[in-house]
Amino acid sequence: MLYIFPVALAFAEDAAPSGGAFSTSSLINMAPLVLMFVIFYFLLIRPQQKKAKEHKEMLSQIQKGDAVITSSGIHGKVTAVADDAITVEIADNVRVKFSKDAVAVRKTQG
Repeated sequence: MLYIFPVALAFAEDAAPSGGAFSTSSLINMAPLVLMFVIFYFLLIRPQQKKAKEHKEMLSQIQKGDAVITSSGIHGKVTAVADDAITVEIADNVRVKFSKDAVAVRKTQG
């Protein structure tokens, strides 16, 4: 049988700690982690923040008469706008009140 785990522990116990807390080898070992964080920031975090900012700006520009599509896929025309809610007419004399955050797409009156 192979007992790899105890052998790995034996080698780990024999390893001598390096010089200072911030030696050159520890900085070199941290470089891939820093590089991964930078990549994640530019590929994931930053675009997501930009999209959230654009969505918030779009929500603040919703006006009466705009055609909107909610995140649940309901199409309608805005009939009233409040601070945190909008009223959308989805059929003749059928009005539904939604949270502004539920709006996914805004089409200006045109």
